Amino acid sequence: MSAIVAPEVQAVASAIARALAPRKPLTVSQWADLELRLSSKGSAEPGRWRTERNPPLREPMDCLSARSTVKDVALKFPIQYGKTMVAVAALGYTMDHNPGPVMVTLPGEVSMHKWVAQKLNPMIEETPAVRTTLTSTDSRNGSNRREFKDFAGGQLYIEHAGSPSRLKSTTVRTLIVDELDEFAANLQGGDDPVEMLNGRTSAFPATYKRLYISTPQIRGLSRIDALYEKSDQRRYYVPCPHCGEEQPLEWSGLRWGPGGTAVAYVCRECGAMIDEHHKPAMIAAGRWVAENPGAKIRGYHINALYYQIGLGPRWADLVEMWLDAQHDPARLKTFINDRLAEAWEDPAMRAVKHNIIADRAERYPLRTAPAGVLAITAGVDTQDNRLAVQIVGWGRGLSFWVLDYIELPGDPADDAVWQVLSELLNRGVQHESGLTLDVQATCIDAGGHRTEAVKAFVRDRRIRRPLAIFGAVPNNAPVLSKGKMQDIDWKGRYDKRGVLIQHVGTVGIKHTLYARLSTDADKAPENRLGHFSDELPPEYFAGLVSESYNPSKNRFEKKRGARNEPLDTFVYAYAATHHPELRLHRATKADWDRLEARLIPKTEKEAAPAAQPEKREPSPLRQVPQKPARASGFAKGWKR
Repeated sequence: MSAIVAPEVQAVASAIARALAPRKPLTVSQWADLELRLSSKGSAEPGRWRTERNPPLREPMDCLSARSTVKDVALKFPIQYGKTMVAVAALGYTMDHNPGPVMVTLPGEVSMHKWVAQKLNPMIEETPAVRTTLTSTDSRNGSNRREFKDFAGGQLYIEHAGSPSRLKSTTVRTLIVDELDEFAANLQGGDDPVEMLNGRTSAFPATYKRLYISTPQIRGLSRIDALYEKSDQRRYYVPCPHCGEEQPLEWSGLRWGPGGTAVAYVCRECGAMIDEHHKPAMIAAGRWVAENPGAKIRGYHINALYYQIGLGPRWADLVEMWLDAQHDPARLKTFINDRLAEAWEDPAMRAVKHNIIADRAERYPLRTAPAGVLAITAGVDTQDNRLAVQIVGWGRGLSFWVLDYIELPGDPADDAVWQVLSELLNRGVQHESGLTLDVQATCIDAGGHRTEAVKAFVRDRRIRRPLAIFGAVPNNAPVLSKGKMQDIDWKGRYDKRGVLIQHVGTVGIKHTLYARLSTDADKAPENRLGHFSDELPPEYFAGLVSESYNPSKNRFEKKRGARNEPLDTFVYAYAATHHPELRLHRATKADWDRLEARLIPKTEKEAAPAAQPEKREPSPLRQVPQKPARASGFAKGWKR
């Protein structure tokens, strides 16, 4: 009489038998074609998975196979192209065919729960080969939680990148990172979440696999774009049906008639028109080509022109989207990100690369105002261990000359650094005419950890027209608000004098700066609106354009790892021109004439020609000279 075996024991025994039984080695795509099933909940074509339906996915999938020598894979793909299915197939393959600890990471808690509900659970429900690997399918069992699955030979962790503790405590062999560009630049403790994730695979130096998936976002900020640039940069080449020349499909090769009609692709070799009905055969005959061979990271980039018919918008649909987005930056960004899988770059930013700006720096010494300067303001940024100061000269039409950038070391909680700042700004700036110009107004950042110290300094009025400022929250805020009186001093006592706190419209000022830098690109020095000394170090120019505009969020975002104090201090110096006692932004020609007359009296101008600037020998290295009077040079104070 045979003994009755409990179902739970049978399940465990079956899982152990599957894990111990010898198997024919399979690639991820082979396993997916045999075992993976798609649910009607998330697929337009439910049922058995067929890699041949979308051939470009085969090679990226197989990079994640057990016998592949590839370790790191980056997919820069458009939406709805199957990039998540590569992750799902790799996960199912790991659980069923190549067991080991695996982690799937999403940007946030909401996206994590959505991925579990729309991708993981349907895959488990529809794919018996995966479902039978689970130790338990009972939702009340600790081995089958929403964020954790125990399976034969391994464990699955589903995490989000919002918490450092969730990313530090797990060691895995396989790491899958979805929507990489949505990850925060840094966590609260300052840690980079991606670097923390990479460390989870260090215990498997010979066998680890890491898959990074995303559509790109902002150029200079995009993590997937940066990974792809370091990779071997593979693109999918297809043969022309007319001449056989292999080439990648690019948006620039698409042609259409009025109103988006008669859409076709032009072969770059023979010039023949390729109709979309040729596309399935072209893709089937295509191959991935590395354009940066030899790199350790395997990188794949493809765009929406490769959508298989029935699995995405046709060429004519894409052209309609493109035409509709031409006068809407946010929609254009979405098209470039989601359909072309390319990072967005504000057109104005293309002419404001930091090296281009540095190349057109002019020969005038720092702390010396050229003839066009008629007024001077300053901007001060507060950090925990220093003050960053920029002094800017202004002329007609608010044309500007950067006269100095300096960092003063010292904790702003200590009065010593404020004393140095006072001496610096009260010293004045030598003008070409021989006279000395005073700094007329200064905006000081009161955000961060030193708010009360800034308020105390402004209250003491050690410099001319100091303003305590915060960055305005609304993106359409004016350059300088009317402000509100803060009546509590830094010791918590009531102060009837108070301190006026004003908010600065940083988004609008940055737009103004970048527009001026862009329009200056092809102008002669005498016609430019912005002027920079060749004594400013390279770090200054990199910091000046360290942020990129994101039209979908209507805000500027700092590039990862960049120092933006030069940009912030320029913004504050510009805001100081709007001081209610200065109002340079409303100055008329007569107002500028009066400023010039005070600087160089009319009788003096008639009696003698204007003083000429001292001729200097060119400095090939553009190094900032050591000046004892300066408390700290830019280069010395650059490190945090």
